[in-house]
Amino acid sequence: MIQELERVVLTTDLPEYGLKEGDVGTVVLVHQGNRGYEVEFVTLDGETVAVVSLSAGQLRPIGRREIAQARVMA
Repeated sequence: MIQELERVVLTTDLPEYGLKEGDVGTVVLVHQGNRGYEVEFVTLDGETVAVVSLSAGQLRPIGRREIAQARVMA
C-alpha cells in the first residue's frame, strides 16, 4: 500500500507535464482508499515541476535495489 510522503516511480509518460516513465515523485495525498494519488515531481535542485493526480496504474513503489538516473528536462 502506497502512503503519503512515499517516493514512487511513474509507469507512463506524461508529455503534458514533461514527465517520462521512470521519473520519481513523492506522494503528497492519497485519494479514495489508494485508488488515486497526488504526486509531486521536483528537479534535483528542488524546483517543483508538477503536482499531478494519478491513478494507481500510473505509478508504482520504488523497488529494492533500484538506482535513480538524472536527465535534463526540455
